[in-house]
Amino acid sequence: MKTLLVTGYRAHELGIFDRKHKGIEYIKRAIAAKLIPLIEEGLEWVITPGQFGVDLWACETAIELKKTYPHLKLSILTAYSNPEEKWKDDRKEYYHDLLKKVDYYGAVSKQPYSGPWQFKARDELLFRKTDGILLVYDEDSGEGSPKFFKETALRKSASEGYRYISIGQDDIQSIAEESSYRYE
Repeated sequence: MKTLLVTGYRAHELGIFDRKHKGIEYIKRAIAAKLIPLIEEGLEWVITPGQFGVDLWACETAIELKKTYPHLKLSILTAYSNPEEKWKDDRKEYYHDLLKKVDYYGAVSKQPYSGPWQFKARDELLFRKTDGILLVYDEDSGEGSPKFFKETALRKSASEGYRYISIGQDDIQSIAEESSYRYE
């Protein structure tokens, strides 16, 4: 596998409204734990849609992993131009800092948001350009925006051998528990 789509919940779907929330670190560790073996097997690109939540935490994780694996590349492919336009200033600053560290940034539609067709076009491109997906999603915790990605990935997996890798609540919980044991 050379290219991997990494996505999942938006921050608000996880009840995370502060970038200092301790859960973010556990999610990033879970992402890193899945990415490292893939990188060592030849993964070259991590690609995200760049939405606020798992997408950007995956970007932070990939940027950190690039220190050890300098061949790793990172891309953000958004649905439309300036998706951060209506975000609060601190989130905009965070996003712009991340954009400086990605290897490729692009918007599928060069215009501002004009309709759901832009997300559909972005998602079709993401699935066409990647060999697999790492999805942070747990149906048992309730449905959310990643449901579509899971359904599409599983269909593509059955028909084309697209690789589906997931991170669920149990994965993140075990990392959190492992971390608490270290500090007791």
